[in-house]
Amino acid sequence: MTRGAVDRMATAADRPVPRVVGVCRPPWWVLLLAALVTVGVTVNLLGRGWLERMDLRVSEVTSVWALRDSWAYWPIWVVTQLGGRVTILVVLAGLVTWLAVRERTLVPLVRVVVALALLTTVVYAFKWGTGRTAPAFPGSFFHQDGASYPSGHVANAVLMWGVARWQAVEYRLPAGVQRAAWLLSVLGPVATGVAMVALDFHWVTDAVVGLSVGLLLLGVVHALDAAVLSRWVGARAGRSEA
Repeated sequence: MTRGAVDRMATAADRPVPRVVGVCRPPWWVLLLAALVTVGVTVNLLGRGWLERMDLRVSEVTSVWALRDSWAYWPIWVVTQLGGRVTILVVLAGLVTWLAVRERTLVPLVRVVVALALLTTVVYAFKWGTGRTAPAFPGSFFHQDGASYPSGHVANAVLMWGVARWQAVEYRLPAGVQRAAWLLSVLGPVATGVAMVALDFHWVTDAVVGLSVGLLLLGVVHALDAAVLSRWVGARAGRSEA
């Protein structure tokens, strides 16, 4: 092999992996729409409006399907775990550990911790504040024993897979990893919501507002990163530049 060929191979090996997908920072109009959906749906439900009646009709259909008592239960339940906290945290633990070793930075870990803290605080504040019962109850009610609204699994899928995609793209992981993270950030929340409703674990509006809340929290984490973490000089020293 000639010296020129060796030099070309070395140059190709040192060339950074391109960003093949976006980092998934929600634009302002998406965040505005998500806020309007969250407020509008919540007000309508608390006022016992048409969205509650729609939820009841959908639940009547899914209860007739009786998927919980069929062979399809476990395959569908596995799909719900695309929004399961344990599933996502296992993936994120491996990702942030790899980046901490390779890039010598704790920024991805801090982002995950901040996202998890926000998710837990906001979602459970909604759940306890509205007290909506799950479809397993005979009807939709709002009292202190309810904890169905919004769907934590869907919000978790939006926020945490969004954070995973963000890290994969910013730190220029292999193109296949970036595409896989993109796929999970897009299809994960949708599949989780559909599976939850199909099994009659959640109302449709639980899933819709879970999606909206997840988007809002993802926007907040990006904003906090820009305002605080990007000024954290010690952490930024290990971050790959755009």
